[in-house]
Amino acid sequence: MPIKPWLYLETTIPSYLVARPSSDVRLLADQQATKEWWEQRRRDFDLFVSQVVIAEAGRGDVRLAAARLEVLRGIALLDPSPAGEELAQRLLVEGILPPMAADDAAQLGFAAAHGLEYLLTWNCRHSNNRALERRIERACAACGLACPVSATPTELMNPEP
Repeated sequence: MPIKPWLYLETTIPSYLVARPSSDVRLLADQQATKEWWEQRRRDFDLFVSQVVIAEAGRGDVRLAAARLEVLRGIALLDPSPAGEELAQRLLVEGILPPMAADDAAQLGFAAAHGLEYLLTWNCRHSNNRALERRIERACAACGLACPVSATPTELMNPEP
């Protein structure tokens, strides 16, 4: 039996899974794609989160926060590491990510430091931004880490050959 790829589940995924259907057509399509990935593909990966995801998921509307945390129940929790913290700090200090994206930097740090292959996210401003991709990869390499592939559920919908 082949080993499953390791995937970091960023906070937007449980958020899209439990959110009220959006009136924005594009966002509604992303919510639906997230649900399809969750139903059809999530078992093809070993899923991981960090305390950052748990904290973010627990914020906001009490009912929705409870639903997000329920989605995350049972998913493996990654421990903080010096290498992950170093990468997160580098991403911020070098201006690759802005100070307001400290949680995004931390999540990239967790995923890279633990050798995860993928970071699943709808955060296309910071984590899954093709314009920043090479700079993030160089920051990972400078910390001695491999950069996880940031992808949306749509991008990881089809099984690898």
